[in-house]
Amino acid sequence: MAVRAGQAASAAPSGVTAASGFRAGTAGADVRGDGGSRPDVAILASQTTAAAAGVFTSNRVKAAPVVVSQIHLKRGLARAVVVNSGNANACTGSRGLADALRMAQTTADVVDCAPSEVLVASTGVIGRPLPIERVRAAIIAAGRGLDRGQGRLAAEAIMTTDTHPKEAEARFEVGGVVHTVGGMAKGSGMIHPEMATLLAFVTTDARVSPVLLAQLLRAGARSSFNTISVDGDTSTNDSCLVLANGAAGGPELDAGSPGAELLTAALGQILQGLAEQVVADGEGATKTFEVRVCGALDERQARMAARTVTSSPLVKTAIHGGDPNWGRILAAVGRSGAELALDRCRLAIGGYEMFAMGRVTEAPLEQVAQALGQPRIAIEIDLGLGDGEATALGCDLSPEYVRINADYST
Repeated sequence: MAVRAGQAASAAPSGVTAASGFRAGTAGADVRGDGGSRPDVAILASQTTAAAAGVFTSNRVKAAPVVVSQIHLKRGLARAVVVNSGNANACTGSRGLADALRMAQTTADVVDCAPSEVLVASTGVIGRPLPIERVRAAIIAAGRGLDRGQGRLAAEAIMTTDTHPKEAEARFEVGGVVHTVGGMAKGSGMIHPEMATLLAFVTTDARVSPVLLAQLLRAGARSSFNTISVDGDTSTNDSCLVLANGAAGGPELDAGSPGAELLTAALGQILQGLAEQVVADGEGATKTFEVRVCGALDERQARMAARTVTSSPLVKTAIHGGDPNWGRILAAVGRSGAELALDRCRLAIGGYEMFAMGRVTEAPLEQVAQALGQPRIAIEIDLGLGDGEATALGCDLSPEYVRINADYST
């Protein structure tokens, strides 16, 4: 099958190419083997060596590209990222590892850098070998079309069951120099991250050390991607990568400086924006809901409670049906492992208090049902013990989710 490169881009830079010095390219390799011609391979390249950091899945079953990227990131530097959709290259043994390394080598040849400066990511069906020769040909084709205007096409190329591409941008100024942070992500199912989301890539033209960049990414992922859940499943391929090439020309942003604080805020804005887009595009999702827990003994316990609620099938189906079944929410909190004082607990849906001080309240159920019919729903829970608080994001569970996943590999 002929390999097709992404169309020559006339679009403005966006997402991962919004920051100066970054280009992207895409091509179709028919990774799925279904005869499709859509782009399913993407390259993201920095014109100069960039500081790099990543966070990855905590699943003990790690895909080959995760292993390769973790090794390549030990120096904290990178020039490029190569991504394929349609195949996870997970549970594929020594061949899978060799294929991930060949993806890095081919990209290095295209970008003119060392293979160790290339990070690799894959997403799709687990357990199938990559059609590596088609993928390598697509990498070469994508490399010929590297352009700042291809950011949007790159976001489209990494999609699997996503219904639309996910991008975000933010800017800040330090000493008269404007810096940009941009990103793209994919994710719709198998979303319950621990350290990252399914796939996310962020770039900035700020100048920052690899050590500080890694610290900022870990903190940012903890308060964004690690607060979301679609279906309670943590992927084998979760990867969130950040590259900072300093192309804006400003001074290095040192830890604790005003510039570093502005970068922290911009990076947090990007990660949070991408995380919320992932939840809103959950497989079959029709609504999202935010669970805010306060009154916990500490932040860790508040997070446990909030994430248990967002991943509960019973809660998610009640949200889908608009059923004000607050007992499911409280039961999920009770099994989360977080300590609580039931006689001091409070629970509200859409601003209406449903449970307080150990007993049900006289909430207006018709208004609660109306609140549950909104595209975004707020749930507030007070555990009645301390000052710990956390927020988690989830989506409803619909029959469409079952349909999508019942025949995903076929």
